[in-house]
Amino acid sequence: MEWYLKVMRENYANFKGRARRTEYWMFSLFFFLFAILGGFVIGVLYGIGGEVPGAIAVFLFVIWYLAHLVPSLAVTVRRLHDTGKSGWFLLINLIPYIGGLIVFVFTVIEGDNGDNEYGPDPKAIASSSEKLGM
Repeated sequence: MEWYLKVMRENYANFKGRARRTEYWMFSLFFFLFAILGGFVIGVLYGIGGEVPGAIAVFLFVIWYLAHLVPSLAVTVRRLHDTGKSGWFLLINLIPYIGGLIVFVFTVIEGDNGDNEYGPDPKAIASSSEKLGM
């Protein structure tokens, strides 16, 4: 949950720098879990309350989703930066079927060791702060 909140609070629209696999995948996990929960709530409200509470729940879900659109794009771009790819590689998702798979592979592979053109290695920064006891 800490990684999810870090993306939402500190890096909401930050498209610069790099994101570790942990940051990207933990954000994605909690985004997915909250989306499932939202879908469940919508289904229950439609089933129990009828159309009006269900429609309100759908409206709130859409607002929630739109609030997560920018941070989701930002963390994906920063994850691509960690692997040495430009954020424009995110447009590969527009290729039917294979595009999403290619971006998935880019988000799964290990990031560049050391600094790259997008900034310092976030894994090295985290390990050095752990050694210092921070």
